[in-house]
Amino acid sequence: MKAILICGSPRTDGNTEILLRKCMETLDARGIESELIRLAGKTIQPCTACGTCARNKDKACAIKTDDFHAVFDKMLEAGIIVLGSPVYFGSATPQLMSLLDRAGYISRFNGNLFDRKLGGPIVVARRAGQNFTYAQLLYWFMIGGMVVPGSTYWNVAFGTKKGDVEQDAEGLETVVNFAENLAWLAGKIGA
Repeated sequence: MKAILICGSPRTDGNTEILLRKCMETLDARGIESELIRLAGKTIQPCTACGTCARNKDKACAIKTDDFHAVFDKMLEAGIIVLGSPVYFGSATPQLMSLLDRAGYISRFNGNLFDRKLGGPIVVARRAGQNFTYAQLLYWFMIGGMVVPGSTYWNVAFGTKKGDVEQDAEGLETVVNFAENLAWLAGKIGA
């Protein structure tokens, strides 16, 4: 089974990416090939509600002038999808939400393409808003028919400056336990 970890932060090598890499290390150690996809530097337009994906049923979006399809194709290939975002005013980044809105519509109008894939969210906050953002991303997994294992707490960590999350021992442990549960579940379902 292959895992992709999508970093919704517009910054590279920041706290969100540090947590996703921690998750990747754990998955890789359990024999699950993983790949990090950064949205930083990519352009993903928001959904325009044109309805083309509903009419054509071709697993494609009408918007062809951005980086959406390259990321979406990797989402379709993966058995595990992990989403990471910093908190922006109590929600996930606009880049990540543009990806998820478009991917979600295409999936639903084409027979629920993410149904029974594994995954879950990882969120970084400076001080607050993490529960809203975590729930926002979790809702996307739930409506997509995906399977999300738990951990020892919600998959959140705290940090402001680059590298601060490395001081959040409980946050790091929670992400590792989440990744362990993903790998365990993948093994149980024989994927």
